[in-house]
Amino acid sequence: MEKNTIAICDLLRKLSDAIKRLQVEKKLEEALDPSLAKQGAKSVERSDRRDGGAFSRLWKQIVYSAKLRQINQDTKAFTPQGLVLIPDVLEDTIDRFGGNTAFIFEGARSTYADLEARANRVAAWGQNIGLKPGDTVALFMDNRPDYVAVLFGLSKIGVVTALINSHLSGAGLTHCLNVAEAKAIITCQELNSRVQDIRADLADSNVPIEILDPDSTFSNWLETLSADRPDRSQRDALRGKDVALLIYTSGTTGLPKAAKMTHARCLIMMRSFATPCQVGPDDVIYETLPLYHGTTGVCGVGIALTTGAAILLRRKFSASAFWDEAREFGATMFIYVGELGRFLMNQPPSEAEQAHKMTRGLGNGMRPDVWRQFENRTGIKQLFEFYGSTEGNISLINLDGTIGSVGCVPPIIRKHMLIRIIKTDPVTGETIRTSGGFCVEAEVDEPGEAIGAIKQSEARNSFEGYRDKSATEKKILRNVFESDDAWFRSGDLMRRDRMGRFYFVDRVGDTFRWKSENVSTTEVTEIMSHVPGVTIANVFGVPVPGFDGKAGMAAVSVDETFSIASVYEEIAKHLPTYARPVFMRVVDGHDTTGTLKLSKVDLVKQGIDELAGAEGVFILDEQQKSYRPYTICDRDALAKGALRL
Repeated sequence: MEKNTIAICDLLRKLSDAIKRLQVEKKLEEALDPSLAKQGAKSVERSDRRDGGAFSRLWKQIVYSAKLRQINQDTKAFTPQGLVLIPDVLEDTIDRFGGNTAFIFEGARSTYADLEARANRVAAWGQNIGLKPGDTVALFMDNRPDYVAVLFGLSKIGVVTALINSHLSGAGLTHCLNVAEAKAIITCQELNSRVQDIRADLADSNVPIEILDPDSTFSNWLETLSADRPDRSQRDALRGKDVALLIYTSGTTGLPKAAKMTHARCLIMMRSFATPCQVGPDDVIYETLPLYHGTTGVCGVGIALTTGAAILLRRKFSASAFWDEAREFGATMFIYVGELGRFLMNQPPSEAEQAHKMTRGLGNGMRPDVWRQFENRTGIKQLFEFYGSTEGNISLINLDGTIGSVGCVPPIIRKHMLIRIIKTDPVTGETIRTSGGFCVEAEVDEPGEAIGAIKQSEARNSFEGYRDKSATEKKILRNVFESDDAWFRSGDLMRRDRMGRFYFVDRVGDTFRWKSENVSTTEVTEIMSHVPGVTIANVFGVPVPGFDGKAGMAAVSVDETFSIASVYEEIAKHLPTYARPVFMRVVDGHDTTGTLKLSKVDLVKQGIDELAGAEGVFILDEQQKSYRPYTICDRDALAKGALRL
């Protein structure tokens, strides 16, 4: 009897504890995510299964928040009014790791001491020709250790380096050089002819042009100059808010804009990733993408040059040589952007993919479909996907490995992270405002434009803008949540889940409207990439005579296993009718930018009229549940309104 009583009491106690726990969990859920009540029961159940109960979710948030706090601690010294500049940090690294390998380039190794000697000679050259703090030198050169030596050396004397896209020529190159107002141009023999071709069109046609190649006149001159570290007094007047670099951003239209990158902002980009990626002086970081790009030239270079790690540097990316070179030189980490992962996965599987020492990657733009395949084939499980426009003030990093996420703002620290998603028209980009004139924050899982609060007193939240003041103003959204506040417009559609994870949806302008529905090119691209035989897919909208909005078109590269007959079956499984590409064309290859982003400008310009009757161009036939060749008769029928889509 006594045993039964004890058992019953114990059961009642456990039941009471369970009830209390449920009550606490409910309150905790509401506190952490006020929008929870607006979500359907099924959505909540799915999230619970993925992330555990309320206490589990809270613990994940605490851990994530602690990691973000450590990043802030690592970068707290870099402030707009602070005295710490890029050369101060890099000189400290050299004082500690001068004998370490800094670069492995075309089979040759050079040390940190070698890097500084070269940088000091560049600084001496700048002083000799009369450069002063605030002046700009344009750097138009391919990947090589001297690229870093130039910008490092110029920073020692307070000179700004304009990082010019090495793929430019003609009017684009003229524009970038004129915007920089460069006092000198440093280039290489391979690119010098492009500069000479447009020299007469430069605002200063007499600007000095120096060719920095082994045994060039300029290189030999540098070797005669002092390799001693210039006195720090050369930059005493500068602060963290002063410009260190100009990095050019290219949108979908228009000429590149010169984004002003301050010392403080650059140092935050250089130092933020070292701790989460656990980088140390024994690491070898593989960099194959252009140094003029912020991800590679600032983040990738910076993570090495602030920790004493080595950089395995390549002039240009090669998918066929990637794994062999990584293995040969002992790479432990790699930097990626854009489609690098997809290009690697389009190579035939090989043993080399796992016969390496790389354990992690850092970058942005890894699409979920590629991400999963990459992990499975390479064994690299740590991909630190991050988000941050070069000039913007929105910074996110994926620290928990959630595939597809670009980072997280845990709800428990959300008020301290000045990043929001607001409701906009995804096609026009127009903000949706209340009757009081303020913007409306998007709900959980609802796409909207990501924005960041502008606080000029804080390096992470400041926005210096561009050399072009009108371009700067276009990126500022005012009177957002209260009168006279100011927020940076990312131009990116994103969504966040109930755990605070952010996901990239599309670029504003890339989303198009068809049959009164919004179509995300990113979503359709991912589905198209799963079609058997499709190696690369590029999706965009094209106007069709007599129809409102734009119809979807998918330009695809394929291998020998591709069959047009298999396309409809795959997309019908995953895409609603309005999102299915109306047109398809098979192309031999895709134009890419220097950072491997797919270009769609020329494809959009071609439209559909000229493609009628061309080989490898197809139109969707929903009645037949297939794609068939797009004919001249189809084009004429569309023009007359006789063909329904």
